[in-house]
Amino acid sequence: MERRPSLLQRAGAAELAALAAMAASLALPLVTDDAATVSVITQFTIAVMGALSVFIMLRMDLLTFAVPAFMAVGGYTAAILSVRHGVTEVIPLAAAAFGIPFLIAIPLGVLVLRMRGVYFVLVTFVIAEIMPLLLFETPGFTGGSNGISGLPAVTVFGRPVESNLAVLSLCTALALLATLATVVLTRRFRPQMESIRENELLARSFGLLAWKYKIYGFCVSAGIAGLAGFCLAEMLMTAHPSSFSAISSVNYVAYVIVGGQASILGPIVGAALLVFASNVFSLHGEVSQGLFGILLMLSIVFAKGGLVGLVSKLRARPRAPVPAAALPSEGRSA
Repeated sequence: MERRPSLLQRAGAAELAALAAMAASLALPLVTDDAATVSVITQFTIAVMGALSVFIMLRMDLLTFAVPAFMAVGGYTAAILSVRHGVTEVIPLAAAAFGIPFLIAIPLGVLVLRMRGVYFVLVTFVIAEIMPLLLFETPGFTGGSNGISGLPAVTVFGRPVESNLAVLSLCTALALLATLATVVLTRRFRPQMESIRENELLARSFGLLAWKYKIYGFCVSAGIAGLAGFCLAEMLMTAHPSSFSAISSVNYVAYVIVGGQASILGPIVGAALLVFASNVFSLHGEVSQGLFGILLMLSIVFAKGGLVGLVSKLRARPRAPVPAAALPSEGRSA
């Protein structure tokens, strides 16, 4: 009996390239110890996880702005466990940061996934707006406007993660896991997600349980956002409502749109470009937001399918035929 290939064996070039890129990022702490560079790369790994959360939902033509809300759940979950319950080992903290948003997304998804288009966008943005309010108004649980500070160092098999390089390694490893989870989900349910994206009503008429796959995607998307929140709290050594503002959801959507939503490489490329650009533009003071906006507009106007889509189109463009007169004659002597 012929064995079926595994999911990774069936993965396309884009998925393998994304995994290779994130795996290669694990070596970055060995290459540089410059504080500014380490900070930018750490921001990049967090941005990749947030962008992947958006990318998963876009595979079903659902644009979500709820990423910061699930990031807050993951970040505060890890902070509460570490500060108030003494849990510092990375595996249970990461599992909780992924699992709690995953579980919360189940009943929430039952409510919001009934909507599509602009209604789904508005509801998810409202969720992102409500989350900071809940954090501010529950000081006994979340610390309110003070947040939860003084997070103890995370430990990996008893070894503390204290330096910036160690935090970078932790965030990169979790970003690699998030990329792997995205590859497995989008490859395993690719036909179903494509059917929902193209025409959900038609797919349902053929017996596809669209709600089931939308719940799968929504829950995994929430879990990956929770991992991003865990990493953000570890990088800042605090969990504060201002770190999870609703407006930051625009950034995660922009990473996917600019990089390209047709391939998993899009979120990675978009996050790399825009995180680097935002740090460069921040040196220009008041005009930094304007420069960032101009970059976004140029990217959208000249690369409507994202940067990855633009490169794919250029590679697929047929070459002009070589004129017959330019071809060497077989009987012509040198």
